[in-house]
Amino acid sequence: MKPYLISIGVGMLVGIIYALLHVRSPAPPAIALVGLLGMLIGEQIVPTAQRLLAGEPITMAWFRHECVPKIKGAPPKAPEAELAANPAEQTPRNPT
Repeated sequence: MKPYLISIGVGMLVGIIYALLHVRSPAPPAIALVGLLGMLIGEQIVPTAQRLLAGEPITMAWFRHECVPKIKGAPPKAPEAELAANPAEQTPRNPT
């Protein structure tokens, strides 16, 4: 029940913002899509902040693996698939 209450509350907040910006609801497609993109990006602020607060580094590899798939809506790649796609980034297993 709690997610539904949060959802209606956030929806009301967005409705208030739309009214203040004089945007009709439902919003025109471009405005709605930009808003959805902002929501997807905003969702990644929390895990990023949690990682920073834990003292862990924010690396491009972490960002690509954890954040980009959620923003794009694609499932994360398996590490083997990423290495096969980027052979220049491979490191030898037995550097002798």
